[in-house]
Amino acid sequence: MTEFLVRRFVKNSDDINNPAVRGNYGMLSSITGIICNIFLFLLKYIMGTLSGSIAIVSDAFNNLSDSASCIVTLFGYKLAAKPADKDHPFGHGRMEYLTSLIIAAVIIVMGIELFKDSAEKVIHPEKVKFSVLVIVSLAASIGIKLWMSVFNTKLGNKINSTVMLATAKDSRSDVIATLATVISVTASLFTDLPIDGVMGILVSIFILRSGYEIICDTVDELLGKPADAGCVKRITEIVRRDERIIGIHDMMIHSYGPGKVYGSCHAEVRASEDILSVHDLIDTIEHEIYHDLKIIMTIHMDPIEVDNEQENQRRDMLAQIIAEISPELSFHDLRSVSGETHTNLIFDIVAPFGFELSDKEIKERIDSELSERPVKYFTVITFDRIYTE
Repeated sequence: MTEFLVRRFVKNSDDINNPAVRGNYGMLSSITGIICNIFLFLLKYIMGTLSGSIAIVSDAFNNLSDSASCIVTLFGYKLAAKPADKDHPFGHGRMEYLTSLIIAAVIIVMGIELFKDSAEKVIHPEKVKFSVLVIVSLAASIGIKLWMSVFNTKLGNKINSTVMLATAKDSRSDVIATLATVISVTASLFTDLPIDGVMGILVSIFILRSGYEIICDTVDELLGKPADAGCVKRITEIVRRDERIIGIHDMMIHSYGPGKVYGSCHAEVRASEDILSVHDLIDTIEHEIYHDLKIIMTIHMDPIEVDNEQENQRRDMLAQIIAEISPELSFHDLRSVSGETHTNLIFDIVAPFGFELSDKEIKERIDSELSERPVKYFTVITFDRIYTE
């Protein structure tokens, strides 16, 4: 069904980095959600009113909030598809993330209101009328929501959309909520305890948790997450494919929304290489990364003196010292400046976030080890962090 709908309503569906195509995916997801959720709202509201169940009515209004979220999503995709302009040179792709936050806010507000209504039902319980028709209706609702979860998960994974994945997660929470409602209605046959109100509270908690998880996922995207390991591995493979590239470091990947990803790294080459030839190689690598991963990559070339025996000895000396401090540390960009009284060692150290030693303590440890060497060394260290997984 999902593939049929995509073929029917999304033109050029494989061009997922095209904002217009993403907008069509968003329209398909949103309109499908609006139709399904309005139908479920009407169905549950009628059944909840007839049976006198606050849990069913709560579940109905949860579906109504989902319809409102779909409308917000529809406009969000429209805004995200706007081309770049002078005020937003990186485009409007992050509107998808802001849309996710709005959806989460609607979900949380609805969850709070349902919690209050359900608590009132616990304090002042009312008899729930059991009906086979109500149970059948709720079972149909579970089936529809399961399909919507699968539908949005497939679309979200295909175009890497946090909004659709958030919608899928909300649908799964709805399934749990409706199951709780089925339990409360069935329990009304056997007890006068306020099971309906208790289940309404549980439903509201599931709704609140769903909203909180969406906020966490979206805020991570807005603040900036590290590039995933698979992406980093693929970039490294492309950069290192040519034997003239002998190392890679300082990789950074920045996302300005789906389809708008920028990256940079340093590629190490032998200092003896022809600079024009290497420049042409770097250009080729940047184009290949974009063609393969749709990442706009900028690669800085670092010349390394691999044929200088004295420099190689200093590099090996530093590698041994740093490895003894911790195998989690690494270094690169070593340059030496020798004078009459001492030699400056200029290099970068990469330390993981939360490393047990401060930058100052790492430098002191290195300086202490170097002070025992016959040559007098001074260190000039730049401390880096890892920006990828």
